[in-house]
Amino acid sequence: MIYLDNAATTAPDAEAVKAAMRFLGEEFYNPSALYRGSFEVHRKLEGARRALLSHIADAAKFGLVFTSCGSEADNQAIFSGARRGNFVTTEGEHAAVYRAAEELSRRGVEVRFAKLDRCGRVDTEDLLRLVDGQTSLVSVIHVNNETGAVNDVAAIAAAVKKKSPRALFHSDGVQAFGKIPFRLTADIDFYAVSAHKIGGVRGVGGLFYRKGAPLHPLIFGGGQEGGLRSGTENTFGIFQFEEAAKRKFAALSEDFARASRCRRILEEGLDKDLFAVLSPEDGSPYILSVSARGLRGEVLLHMLDDNGVLVGTGSACSSKNRYSRVILACGADEATADGVLRLSLSKATTEEECREAAAVVTRCARELRERMR
Repeated sequence: MIYLDNAATTAPDAEAVKAAMRFLGEEFYNPSALYRGSFEVHRKLEGARRALLSHIADAAKFGLVFTSCGSEADNQAIFSGARRGNFVTTEGEHAAVYRAAEELSRRGVEVRFAKLDRCGRVDTEDLLRLVDGQTSLVSVIHVNNETGAVNDVAAIAAAVKKKSPRALFHSDGVQAFGKIPFRLTADIDFYAVSAHKIGGVRGVGGLFYRKGAPLHPLIFGGGQEGGLRSGTENTFGIFQFEEAAKRKFAALSEDFARASRCRRILEEGLDKDLFAVLSPEDGSPYILSVSARGLRGEVLLHMLDDNGVLVGTGSACSSKNRYSRVILACGADEATADGVLRLSLSKATTEEECREAAAVVTRCARELRERMR
């Protein structure tokens, strides 16, 4: 089996799981309790927070709230920052941001969507045109989860603050964290991440926030996470995330180069008469989106599954929709959007797997086209 749906989830890093197992065993204590064992777990929890912060931020200027996932982190930032005026975002956002924007609209906040280019990057000129003195929050995804297009969120955030100094800036960094070189700047107020995209386990995410930015809890109760996210912390998941991130950031450049080679092999191995590449050349090397125009991507996905290659057709969070709104927003027609496959890599993906997968994908697409004649 060749697994190429890593943008949906990655396999948990086995070494990171092993390192964190003690928090399911002898150190199972609730970090909020008052006896010595719990205090020690709490101390280690704060160490994990500092370690994760160190990868992309200055701990003197930024904090980190542990959440259950990237979607929760996105929602907390959006409902904290967009409480008045208008909210500006893009047509290429993950569903966690896009659906939150729709909810904001129902609550009376004006929502404005900036256009995309054909690869899924935001049209920065259009975005800035939408920003004015009443803008409370701007949200721009860092790496488009369907095409891999990279937005220069540091530069965009600086431009937003120059035009509207009071506006807050948020970015969904789920497909960027641990995959592309990046550090938070003073112009970025909120940045959402998820453990299971880089070898962590599902059920853990985080929201990096600039200290002093208005951040409010979504979940109320025991006052954990400094009162910003109640609920007993998932200590096993957090420590496994810490270890997975440590291993991923230690090999960031090496993994980036390997993923770039693998993506190139995949792209070159696909039949150009059958597939059009939707991802930009300068996008994340971990995502390659293509379209077999005139074929059903979902049908092709099931054929590939039967042949031992697992891929996606776009965002797993929007899999119930026939046409991806993001791909359509890039200017694709429905026939192109219907034939989309997303091939996404991890640090474990090999060049040989990519050669074999490209051959299988091409063969299955040819078979499907023959059946349709």
